[in-house]
Amino acid sequence: MKCKICKDIASIALPRHNTAFCNKHFIEFFYNQVKKAISQFKMFNHKQKILVCVSGGKDSLTLWEVLIKLGYNADGLYIDLGIERYSEKSKRMVEKMAEKLNKKLIVIDFGKQYAPVNIIAKKARRTECSACGIIKRYFFNTVAIEKNYDVVVTGHNLDDEAARLLGNILRWNLPFISKQYPLLEEEEGLKKKVKPLFRLTEQEIAAYAFLNKIEYIKDECPMSRFSTTLLYKKVLNIIEIDSPGTKHFFYLEFLRNKDIFKENTNQLFSQKCKICGYISKTQICSFCRLISYLEPKSILQI
Repeated sequence: MKCKICKDIASIALPRHNTAFCNKHFIEFFYNQVKKAISQFKMFNHKQKILVCVSGGKDSLTLWEVLIKLGYNADGLYIDLGIERYSEKSKRMVEKMAEKLNKKLIVIDFGKQYAPVNIIAKKARRTECSACGIIKRYFFNTVAIEKNYDVVVTGHNLDDEAARLLGNILRWNLPFISKQYPLLEEEEGLKKKVKPLFRLTEQEIAAYAFLNKIEYIKDECPMSRFSTTLLYKKVLNIIEIDSPGTKHFFYLEFLRNKDIFKENTNQLFSQKCKICGYISKTQICSFCRLISYLEPKSILQI
C-alpha cells in the first residue's frame, strides 16, 4: 500500500478512512485532526491558559505534547490516587513529559491527603472507577478555577466517546446523552472542558506516540478491570474489524444529529455544595459525600 500523499510505501494503514500514510504524512494527518477538532468547536486559542489533565497514559501525554508543538500554552495536572505501584509508575511518566516539554506540572496527592481510591471506594460502596471519576472531575475543575486556567483539556479519544455513547444509549440515559459533547461551555462554578482528540482512535494515538518516542505507562489501571466501558469498547472493536469506520460514523453522526435529544436536556447542576461550595445537583456534592466516609463523624451529619 502507498502513502496517500507522497505515494511512497505506507507505514500506517487507516481502514476507517480507506487510506494509508508514510510516517511523515501520518503525523501531518494527526495534527490536522487535532486542529480540526479545536477549530470546529472553538475549543481555545493561543492566548488562553490551558490545563491538560494527564494520567501517564498515551492519550493524555500525546495530547500534551501535540498542544505544545502546535504552539499552545498548556500546563499539566496529575492526580495521584494512591493506586499501589500503578500511581508511582504513571506519575514518573508524567514528570518525564513535563521535563521534556519544560512545562509546569501540578500534582494533587489525593492518596496521601485523603486515602487510596480503592479504600475510599470500598468504604463508600462504590466501584473504583466511579470514585475515581468523582475525584478527578472535582480537582480538574477546582484547580482550574484556583489557578486561573481558561479551559480544562482531557485526552478522551474516539474509542472513549463511542463507548460512552453506546453505554448511555443502551440504558437510554437521556440527560447524559444530551450532555455528551467534545465541548462543555463554562458555566457558573464550572470551567470550560474540551476533548481535542475525539476525532482520533486509540490505535492512531498509539502510532503517533510510537513514532514520536513518547514514554507512557502501558499497564492497564488495575482499578478498571470491571469497567463496563471496556466491555463496550470490546464490542465496538469487534464490529470495527468487519465494518471499518463504524465508531467514526456512530459518534460523528451523533454529533451532527445531537439536537434530537435537546428537549431531554436536564439542568444537572443547580446549586452549590454547602460543604465546599462546588457546583452540585444536591446540597452536598458527590466529592464531599465520598470523602465523608473517611471521617469519624460523617460530614452529612454536620
